[in-house]
Amino acid sequence: MRLWTVHPRHLDRQGLVALWREALLARAVLRGETRGYTRHPQLERFRAHPSPRLAINAYLAAVHVEAVERGYAFDRGKIGPLRVVESIEVNAGQLEHEWQHLLRKLAVRNPALYERWQVVSPDQHPLFRLRPGPVESWERVAPGVGQA
Repeated sequence: MRLWTVHPRHLDRQGLVALWREALLARAVLRGETRGYTRHPQLERFRAHPSPRLAINAYLAAVHVEAVERGYAFDRGKIGPLRVVESIEVNAGQLEHEWQHLLRKLAVRNPALYERWQVVSPDQHPLFRLRPGPVESWERVAPGVGQA
């Protein structure tokens, strides 16, 4: 499961579709509707939010907006109620770690998009607010990768 800190606009088609599915799975986990993935580290920041279910709905809503802008038919009815929610703080090192991870993926499966994105700084998903800091403690990082 990868709930990207990176803004959905930076994802290729495969990444955006996978994000939609994985965020819907995260929503099911947070609602207690599945027994799998209940301890997944990507969910820690949502569980720490004052309203985890509303936060994942807000996360999904931004993914849906991006999908609609691209002409995809993601089902809005799967998101659930939307409310204005408090942003989730995330370390800038986490965003950079994910950006490098995404660029490695794009270099292989979408070289044109890789060329476009490798010269820009990424935006974060609108639910997140950046703060200085290293890769988040919940992120599983291979030794020597992403150490700030």
